[in-house]
Amino acid sequence: MTIPLAPDPSISPRIQFGTELRKFRLSAGFTQRQLCDAIHLSVSQLSMIENGHRAPTMDLAQHVDEALGLGATLTGLLDRLNRAAAQLPRWFRPWLDYEREAEALRMWEPLMVPGLLQTEEYARAILSRKPGITPEQAEEHVAARMDRQSILQRHRPPMLWVILDEGVFHRPIAGPELMRSQFEHLVRMAENPHISLQVLPYRACSVVGLMGGFVIADMPGGAPSAAYIESQSTEDRVSDRSDEVKGLELRYDLIRVDALPRSDSLGMIKETMLR
Repeated sequence: MTIPLAPDPSISPRIQFGTELRKFRLSAGFTQRQLCDAIHLSVSQLSMIENGHRAPTMDLAQHVDEALGLGATLTGLLDRLNRAAAQLPRWFRPWLDYEREAEALRMWEPLMVPGLLQTEEYARAILSRKPGITPEQAEEHVAARMDRQSILQRHRPPMLWVILDEGVFHRPIAGPELMRSQFEHLVRMAENPHISLQVLPYRACSVVGLMGGFVIADMPGGAPSAAYIESQSTEDRVSDRSDEVKGLELRYDLIRVDALPRSDSLGMIKETMLR
């Protein structure tokens, strides 16, 4: 039995695998206990995997395929999920789960347009200039970044609260046509009711966010928030430490106080496009 399955970038790999496992188990008429007896796994462990709370192994996928007569269906899916994740830096992979599952994302960016709002050309202009990167690697990274944006097309997308420094609109990443296209894309995206875009103007003389950008992921069901923190080291950081996240929440609120209202922010972006 082979059913074509493909990784869905808008869903956590753990959740996608667990959902498919449960679907095939029920289709085969197996209870959790019956499948656990067949593959020598505890019910609690299987339940965690089906609910996306525990990462599956290739060995488990193979045993389930054999027990349910699926051929290589689940092992093939897990292989594709693993290969898709391998295109991203290891330190960044935990953030993908937070980003996909968050009910809201609060973003502060002092330097460039955030990845979730970048055009493909803008993303390519940035990612192709990483030291030592090959053209093939750059295209893989661009494709992965575009795939991440699919969370914005979901039936219930996360709310995006985005604050950009005014300098983002005066710093040329590439030529004027590419930059204008990016700003037009921002304006279109800001018309979405799930996206709030504000600009922190120079005249605010705010210094709170000058050390770097960050994103706070507000998780559903009262789960603790997490943060993605940019840095000048070789790797940025993902943190779920409550004290660190609370400190960033305070910084975000202080930055937002000085930001322009939404309508004024869009007006500033449009004026920049005309220059």
